[in-house]
Amino acid sequence: MKIVLAGATGFLGRALLARLAADRHQLVVLSRDPGARPGPARLVGWDPAAPNGPWTAEVDGADAVVNLAGESIAGARWTAARKRAILESRLAATRSLVAATLGAARPPSVFLSASAVGYYGPRGDEIVTEDTAPGSDFLARVCVKWEAEAAPAGTARTRLVCLRTGLVLERDGGALPEMLLPFRLGAGGPLGSGRQYWPWIHRDDWVEMARWALDAPKLSCAINGTAPEPVTNRTFARELGRALHRPAFLPAPALALRLALGEMAGALLLSGQRAVPDHAERLGFAFRYRDLPAALGAIFGS
Repeated sequence: MKIVLAGATGFLGRALLARLAADRHQLVVLSRDPGARPGPARLVGWDPAAPNGPWTAEVDGADAVVNLAGESIAGARWTAARKRAILESRLAATRSLVAATLGAARPPSVFLSASAVGYYGPRGDEIVTEDTAPGSDFLARVCVKWEAEAAPAGTARTRLVCLRTGLVLERDGGALPEMLLPFRLGAGGPLGSGRQYWPWIHRDDWVEMARWALDAPKLSCAINGTAPEPVTNRTFARELGRALHRPAFLPAPALALRLALGEMAGALLLSGQRAVPDHAERLGFAFRYRDLPAALGAIFGS
């Protein structure tokens, strides 16, 4: 297959590229950075603001398009400008790729577009599936608009899959390395009340789910990129401490987190979703790491 990927040089994109390269696919990475090093893929310059640019020729005749582009949600405190960048980077990238797909004489058979479980907003202990209605906070609004921008790509000739990703775990990137220092100093523990659910997934399973979505001809919907057994933050902290052989009993007060991180603390740390991968499991996707102890054991060799 010829697969065109945008936003593929980050934590998730690099791992997906390596797996697709091992499958011997022809890979093209679209990037705004001419100095990007996409490893096994061919680099093509990309400007989302130029929908008729030369890069669109790569989409015409491709078998699949993968859209992972967007500013980091956790990269900095959420000012008004930062929130605009988070939203607009996702909409502009998706809009340009959809336009290229719709304008192709030979459009790709599948368009895989990133989204996030933030789509559902804070849900307490309610079990959340892909059929649950969206929330109304900032991240939910971003995800709703993001998926709406991708929606026109779904046609009789192109399957559309929106991958609503949860907390992706691996030790070389994402959120997990940021959590380790307090535990290693003996100061790890739950955040706030600890009762909020964290829908997690091991990166290997996320990569396999993305790969499976590209190959599954009956899949044309949103899927939750989360493990089948989400846990509360208190349980997450306990299991992480156990995997590191460190204590996990010192809570981080919600007020302190809100003072340090502002609105981002509430959205990313102090609330969550008990999201489960209902669609993926019903369509036959098999997880390697279904429970958190197995996933952390694989990551830390414990």
